[in-house]
Amino acid sequence: MKYFLSTFFIILFSFHVYAQDFLPRDSVMDTTFSANLDEMINLWYVQAADYYKYKDRPSTVDTAFVPAFSREEYAERIANMQSIIPLTYNNYVNSYIQVYGFRHRERVEIMLGLAEYYFPIFEEILDSYDIPQELKYLAIIESALNPRARSRAGAMGLWQFMPSTGKMFGLSINSFVDERRDPLQSTHAAAQYLKQLHGIFNDWILAIAAYNCGPGNVRKAITRSGGKRDFWEIYAHLPRETRGYVPAYIAAFYVFEHHELHNLYPREVHYPSAVDTIMVRNAITFNQISQVIDIPLELLEDLNPKYKLAAIPTTKHGSALYLPVEYITPFLKMQDAIVAYRDSIHQDSVKIAEINSIASNAQTVVYYTIKSGDNLSLIADWFDVRVSDLRTWNNIHGNTIVAGKRLQIYVPEHKQQHYTALNSMSFAQKQRASGNISTSQKKPETTKSGSYELYTVRSGDTLWGIAEQFESVSADDLRRLNNLSSSSKIHPGMVLKVRKF
Repeated sequence: MKYFLSTFFIILFSFHVYAQDFLPRDSVMDTTFSANLDEMINLWYVQAADYYKYKDRPSTVDTAFVPAFSREEYAERIANMQSIIPLTYNNYVNSYIQVYGFRHRERVEIMLGLAEYYFPIFEEILDSYDIPQELKYLAIIESALNPRARSRAGAMGLWQFMPSTGKMFGLSINSFVDERRDPLQSTHAAAQYLKQLHGIFNDWILAIAAYNCGPGNVRKAITRSGGKRDFWEIYAHLPRETRGYVPAYIAAFYVFEHHELHNLYPREVHYPSAVDTIMVRNAITFNQISQVIDIPLELLEDLNPKYKLAAIPTTKHGSALYLPVEYITPFLKMQDAIVAYRDSIHQDSVKIAEINSIASNAQTVVYYTIKSGDNLSLIADWFDVRVSDLRTWNNIHGNTIVAGKRLQIYVPEHKQQHYTALNSMSFAQKQRASGNISTSQKKPETTKSGSYELYTVRSGDTLWGIAEQFESVSADDLRRLNNLSSSSKIHPGMVLKVRKF
């Protein structure tokens, strides 16, 4: 991932001099993150409460008092913090402590309030993957705990997944739903990715760095440093954003763990004390739910940010809806009334038709293992996509593909099972499944010359594919008859001997 919101958070403020060595000054990035922070503060459960009130703050403490500490005190506290992840104090970390502990205290206190809602969710999921719960602090520098946070590069959600990475870890992203914005599902994906990265580097700090810039960039930094595997020793070889990412993580960890020492306390945030899940199988809009059971529409939207149209489509297995526990019973009792409800100008019925149409065209990813004799044209035909799409999705240049490699292909969700089954089909079965005329229905066009039957190669042909069209003919037979080696290529217009009469 790149251009994460940790970078944006820092740009928003005037920073300590030490940060100037590595913090970018990009006005576009500044504008993007400022908008995300504004949206975080405009969340309903922030606005619905008087967030100038504090939770558990001693009444004797001066709200304007900002404690100051020596570097030695910072170093000692960080050294004594209990963490599986190794933590270091230096000038870079100190610069970010100034950001979180001094420069923007009000918003940090709002995030402390939001953390009381999100951190228990993160901790339970991270623990289920047997990885450190301290990784929850990454969401602070990724998104400022804003589930709708979006970077200018297209990263989205609490954990700032790019679309390709999100889909790689099973998140559904289409015109109707974006599970990168779902707190539970995106945290599961983040935990899987972080565990995978730790498996690659066997080091949590390097895994955190790779979460920001990708494992390839960390490997390059290791190579360029002469094989060193300590973050601070490869620091100069990492991308600019990543050099600030790890210090920002350590500083956020420190400030949140020691917020009381810095006279920082959680602001009141009006989030539900308990939330439960209901599986919904009928198409309904959030407006219908809000009107019938009298729940604030904005609260529904903030608890269910993955639904981009504020509505749930009809699905075979049901879609998850998060509700405060006190609304679960009213919803279950009034479910028929919710489905039946329409406003006076039928806006809801129009919207339901729209979202069901979108859902029927929603895309998901399937994987196809390349077989001997396959080419991009055939695969594109079988999966009803364009060759250019296959190249884009799989970073392919030209037409060369290798048997045994996997391709990722985006197909309509409602046809996922059909396209997945192509992996286990023979060539002839795939031709029939894709609507092509089978070999039993149409005989390939050939000519005669002397004692040989001849075939003219067409665009997209392979030796294996040509052999499949003739009884008792193999690709090896074609090579032998035409003096072709295993590395020889065929091209459109080429005439091949197929067999003797």
